[in-house]
Amino acid sequence: MKTLSISGKTGNSIIAIGDQLENCNRYMPDAHTVVITDTIVRNLYENKFPNADIIEIGTGEPIKTLQTIHEIYEQMIRFETDRESFVLAIGGGIVCDIAGFSASTYMRGINFGFVASTLLAQVDASIGGKNGVNVAGYKNMAGVFKQPSFAICDLAMLQTLAPDDYRCGLAEIVKHAIIFDIKLFEFIEQNISGIENKNPVILEKLIYDSVMIKSTIVQEDETEKGVRKKLNLGHTFGHAIEKLTKINHGQAVSIGIVMASTLAGQLGMIKQYDVERITDLLTKLQLPVSLDLNKDLIFQTMKKDKKRQQDHILLILPQSIGNVFIEKMSWNELYRMIK
Repeated sequence: MKTLSISGKTGNSIIAIGDQLENCNRYMPDAHTVVITDTIVRNLYENKFPNADIIEIGTGEPIKTLQTIHEIYEQMIRFETDRESFVLAIGGGIVCDIAGFSASTYMRGINFGFVASTLLAQVDASIGGKNGVNVAGYKNMAGVFKQPSFAICDLAMLQTLAPDDYRCGLAEIVKHAIIFDIKLFEFIEQNISGIENKNPVILEKLIYDSVMIKSTIVQEDETEKGVRKKLNLGHTFGHAIEKLTKINHGQAVSIGIVMASTLAGQLGMIKQYDVERITDLLTKLQLPVSLDLNKDLIFQTMKKDKKRQQDHILLILPQSIGNVFIEKMSWNELYRMIK
């Protein structure tokens, strides 16, 4: 087991990579606990849950709404949850987002922790203290910054993941490598077979390195005023694709990374060789790299993105593998480039 930590204005967080669900009590206070989980995770792992009241939600992006939050509030009231209670999310990225948002806003905020059951949650959603829900189908339009007390990355839980859900997390790991670490990118290139087979040694390294990158960035810029924006590589395009197509988050981010890389190539900011190398790696990981979509629809959907600044939008574009920059682009210029 390896541990990392984040100390921020919104709280301190311990990240335990390789610990297990059944050990979560060692990180929790001696207090009334409410577990928030989804149907699938509960069916698989309820026998390992701590003694707690359980709130079960459904699965998929359609449940990541304020209506679900309202229903959770009502159940927490029935459970007599108070300010000394603790919320434990056990599940993937959607569960972590919903539980983190619920706990951060219930009675003006109670403490919470995560047991991340998916690769996406372990390398991204459970790390860094961004918790949000969708509004009118647009990603994470309502949210808060609040660090979980802990995030446990249980590698054993990854063995039950469906292939598409597993690859969803791989897209985020590749994103982290492009942003910050060419050596991690090279490691992925050299270990495609081991990654496909979920080799535990390779997985632990991928998760640890990815979490190290994200936690280092979050430690420097917890509330996304500067360098943390770089973690949005692929997401501005990806969120629009996700809304328009309903494909999963990782698949949309993979396509978004290629679109951002291609745009950077058109601007002369990155070598074509690196664009091809990024595209090739995502393809080898069996992630999509293109999609036939109406470009006008993509553009109009991007205009609802949180990174919009009146007549401009902030785009994260790769300059090389291991280095990205923040580009402020006018809508007119972006539309021309997309077309």
